[in-house]
Amino acid sequence: MKTFPVIASTLSEKYLGDFIIEKYNLNNNFKCKLFRTGVNHTYFISDSNTKYVVRVYCHNWRSKNEIKEELALLQLLKKNNLSISFPISDKEDALIQEINAPEGIRYIVLFSFASGEKKRFMTNENCFTVGSLMAKIHNITANKKIDRVNYDAEILLKKSYNHLNLFFKEDLSEMKLLKEIGEKISETFQESNLENNQKGVVHLDIWYDNFSVNAEDEITVFDFDNCGNGLLVLDIGYFCKQLFFIEQDKNQYELKVKNFLDGYRKFRELSETEINLIPEAGASVFIFYLGVQAQRFDWSNIFLTENYLKMFVGRIKDWIDYYNVSKK
Repeated sequence: MKTFPVIASTLSEKYLGDFIIEKYNLNNNFKCKLFRTGVNHTYFISDSNTKYVVRVYCHNWRSKNEIKEELALLQLLKKNNLSISFPISDKEDALIQEINAPEGIRYIVLFSFASGEKKRFMTNENCFTVGSLMAKIHNITANKKIDRVNYDAEILLKKSYNHLNLFFKEDLSEMKLLKEIGEKISETFQESNLENNQKGVVHLDIWYDNFSVNAEDEITVFDFDNCGNGLLVLDIGYFCKQLFFIEQDKNQYELKVKNFLDGYRKFRELSETEINLIPEAGASVFIFYLGVQAQRFDWSNIFLTENYLKMFVGRIKDWIDYYNVSKK
């Protein structure tokens, strides 16, 4: 019987665990468990005392050099004592493993575990802490560039629209709206004239699902898989936009945004131009991630339908209407 090629596989917990134990000189009490699949696959490997995160990059999602750049950024942040999940070296001091999966080469990295829990409904104090940590990260990454994607209007908006256009017709009202929003935000970005120290390396995915809050309300940020170069306000706008949909009570939303921005400004200056760009920044990152879902439709998003598009674009429209972006 013929064996068919695959486009994506899920690695065996047992054999991946054995592989990690051998490569990292862990004791045989460590057990590996699949946590979730997605753009990358995440496993936990732990014994009674210690827990690590194993990220298995999907085939052709990131190049080895892109991963090296991500890990070098994490090492820089760790060196500056910031609370982030960081890569662990194996017994030969290597950070990246390679395996031959059925679909081709896949890369594997072991990370420290961010202790605590994900907290969807954050307190004002949590928001202040997130803002403070984001500002500290930006203080280190401002004016820097890494050999990864440059998040400009072309990547965030135009290319994302083109990815979606492979699935949805241009005359669909949601597609028309995305095109209109994208053109307007591109123009706003071009006119913003932000200074160099307001650009740098961004995480691009800081929200409650990518940080842990421990019993002392300390926050650890993880999952820098989408890091790249861009306006630092992209991180700020994206966090605010996620908060917007979590907090149905907009008075509570405004209070939490204030605390978040106060935390940020405690450690880093935030110009009026950047504050005014928060709505456009948040919308542009949401459009980008909608494009990612189209780009990886073959194995990571079974929900990409017209109904899903209407729901997602509806959320973007609610956000821009709240801030009167179309009237700016």
